[in-house]
Amino acid sequence: MGWWRLNADTLARSRFVISPLAETFACLKLLHAGAGAHPGEQAWLRARLPGYRARLAADPVTARLVRAGLGRNWIADFLTPTPRAGEPFAREVARVRQVSPAAARAHLRTSLAGPLPAVLDRDDLPERAAVLLAWVWEEAVRPDWGRRRQVLEADVTARTARVSQGGWASVLDSLRPGGTRWLGDNRFQVNLHEYPPREISGAELLFVPVTPQRHGWVAWEERQRYAVVYPCAGALAGDGDRAVPAGLGALLGPARAEVLVLLGSPMSTSQLTAVTGQGLGSVGRHLKVLREAGLAARRRAGRSVLYARTAAGDVLVEAGHGGVPVQDGHGRGPVQGGHGRVPAEGGHGRVPAEGGHGDVTRRG
Repeated sequence: MGWWRLNADTLARSRFVISPLAETFACLKLLHAGAGAHPGEQAWLRARLPGYRARLAADPVTARLVRAGLGRNWIADFLTPTPRAGEPFAREVARVRQVSPAAARAHLRTSLAGPLPAVLDRDDLPERAAVLLAWVWEEAVRPDWGRRRQVLEADVTARTARVSQGGWASVLDSLRPGGTRWLGDNRFQVNLHEYPPREISGAELLFVPVTPQRHGWVAWEERQRYAVVYPCAGALAGDGDRAVPAGLGALLGPARAEVLVLLGSPMSTSQLTAVTGQGLGSVGRHLKVLREAGLAARRRAGRSVLYARTAAGDVLVEAGHGGVPVQDGHGRGPVQGGHGRVPAEGGHGRVPAEGGHGDVTRRG
């Protein structure tokens, strides 16, 4: 397994960052795979795949670049700059474009674990990569970036609340179950690959959610900045984990029951609106009824007002599931802000490709 060693101060200073480029690259990986993890991704692919495939068919050099850059166990470093807080997409993709041709070729040789094909022995690789990423952003991500960002913020809000309840170790264990894990003794497992351990104490550590499921990686920028890119909780991304029990839907109404199920993680009204697709007024009315019934509570966290199920709400949802305790993607936490810093945009570094099961991988 690959793991990093970090001291308590480094972990305490770590933060969550939202990166438009990371989201775009995760969507590129989803397009390349051609298969979604849940119905929402499958519908997105049906709408986007024809255009993506036509784009690459018309540009065989870029098509070969994508295949080489994603590699088998390692992603070419220059394709995934490590996020930086507050950085918009244009600035992020500019850093891809600014990579030297020699460095891009070297990164591709690493991802290929072998020689560079003659067709890729050229100087315009960074420009080609940047143009393709910009195309994916404009065609496949930017049209619904507002919704995506709210989903990502919902994930960050819930994980930040969990830090306040169970500490960073509980959050690290849940980023990618089976992939990331706090090992104790200042060791953080970042993937299942046999890479040498890295000492990152004193560096900036970032956690970056993306909405495509089963897609994650790690990246770093020299020894100064490290990032773990992980898929946000499935229930938020829409993979069906928030299925509403028929009995609960009959009791509360399907729309209100869906809100109650989602409140296993602290969420704001705007985040619930983005995730459920319901109108702001409807969500507000559902929350009012749930609060008056003692099934949900609210608390201010910084500039946000967050809602979460109460113990009574938990009992009702569990009863709807046949008495089986319901565990959301983040683990339950109090409705509060606390440690951890909530989103900004950002991105720069290196990255390993995923294994067949979507294990988080890293470049070296």
